Amino acid sequence: MQMIIVDDEAHWVDNLSMNKPWHTLGIEQVHKAYSATEALQIIDTHPIDIVISDVQMPEMTGLELIERIRVHDKRIKCIILSGHSDFEFAKKAVQHKAVDYLLKPPTDQELFGAVKTAIDQLNTEWELISSLERTQYTLRENLPLLRGQLLLDALQGQRLSADEWDRKLGNYELPFSYGECSLMLVRLEEEFGQYKNNGQPLIEYAIINMAEEILGEFMEVWGVKEEHGYLVFLLQFKGKGTDIPKETILEKLSSQLQYKVKQFLKGSISIVITEWFRFPEQLQDRFRQASAYFRQIVGDEREFVMRVHDLETPTALGPLDALYSPPSFINLLEAGHWDAAEAKLMTVFTELDDQWPESWEHCMEAGFLISASYTHLAHTNGHTLSKLLGTDMEPLQNGEAFATISKLRKWSIGALGKLKEGTSNEVKDIRSVYVKKIQEFTDRNLHLDVSLRVLADHVNLHPTHLSKIYKIETGEGISEYISRLRMERACHKLKTTAKKVYEIGMEIGYMDPAYFIKVFKRQFGVTPQEYRDGNK
Repeated sequence: MQMIIVDDEAHWVDNLSMNKPWHTLGIEQVHKAYSATEALQIIDTHPIDIVISDVQMPEMTGLELIERIRVHDKRIKCIILSGHSDFEFAKKAVQHKAVDYLLKPPTDQELFGAVKTAIDQLNTEWELISSLERTQYTLRENLPLLRGQLLLDALQGQRLSADEWDRKLGNYELPFSYGECSLMLVRLEEEFGQYKNNGQPLIEYAIINMAEEILGEFMEVWGVKEEHGYLVFLLQFKGKGTDIPKETILEKLSSQLQYKVKQFLKGSISIVITEWFRFPEQLQDRFRQASAYFRQIVGDEREFVMRVHDLETPTALGPLDALYSPPSFINLLEAGHWDAAEAKLMTVFTELDDQWPESWEHCMEAGFLISASYTHLAHTNGHTLSKLLGTDMEPLQNGEAFATISKLRKWSIGALGKLKEGTSNEVKDIRSVYVKKIQEFTDRNLHLDVSLRVLADHVNLHPTHLSKIYKIETGEGISEYISRLRMERACHKLKTTAKKVYEIGMEIGYMDPAYFIKVFKRQFGVTPQEYRDGNK
């Protein structure tokens, strides 16, 4: 900290500045001024924290000096020294917020005590200022997030008192007031699906900015993305007078937003607008109503602007027949009839398109049964559905797969392909295990009975089923494999051992030497002995 001592008596200034251990209080530099004018010049050029001034000086008194200082800096702490115990001087010093009023000559204890008080006040004030500045900076940096969270909480039903609303709207610089508002829900259509895992937040941010720019001329706009993926905008008309009805203006601007999004972001959006309601009391109810209306529009209709009251609920309902007619979807999956399962799905979606294009409940019914069937198949095969589907699990978890018939169709067919691939790989792995077991057993027991029946018993399968599995996996029959293995081993023994031909025949499973010789000659065109002689 820096301090200045002001007095027209030079010896006072020199003595106080040079002969006192100010550094023990944290004072880094002590300036000297022999008049109030000189003091003001020093204050203008140095970051002075504390002023110790005599009250009576020519040209300008110490009290007048404090008054001049206060014009430019209200934080400098001032201490008055006076040779007279004058009540009026002391009163004015208090009015100018002097830290203390000391009589000359002050004791070191009095003087150091006053300076210590000034330092404590400065530290407290600057800590508070620093904290407030940090808070304000943090608030400014996080303002979009705080605004969004406030609106999300309100949409989800969090109740705030009138005082809390006033305080938060003010703190977050939101120019909304109690009264007539509308909600606009925006759904990004399938063109934006390519940004799902890369760039989606930027697209959403761009659309929010475009909405604020287009709608902002006539109304206050407060936007956020809610948990189901909709962009939600709270709208309140400004005080501008116009002869055009509010509904007309809002629908026109909504169409303009659609056009600009398609023009610059290369994708389409659909919009649902609520009727006017009283903010904040009816905010949650209107949001629920708008969300429900969006869910009812589950057909292939897209890129629309619709007011809530424009949509009519279907009057006649009925069952979704294709879903439950035999064979059931889950039975087709269990049997591995993938083509039939896909055909079943297409029949279901054809019925949805033709008979229930605007019924979200029918779409949801189909989605729940399809996803439950997929889950059952995964668990039956010892897997989790999320493991088999990978990223395709996310639309199921957040409900996006059920949003429209088109989205459910796309998700269901894609998930079916992944299940087919995953379970097919698993079947192939199982076949490989059986083949390995058969070959290991045959290799160890070639001199014994390795008939198809014995091998099937070894792996607990029906002989016909085992034969079919082995053929699919290896491309040759089990009997062909055993014959080939016997001949390969016979050739090896004939070339590398001196064992008799009949001994080799018995070691590879031929109890009759004559039959072994006959089979060998049919395979290689020479007898075992001729083969041995030719390979010496």
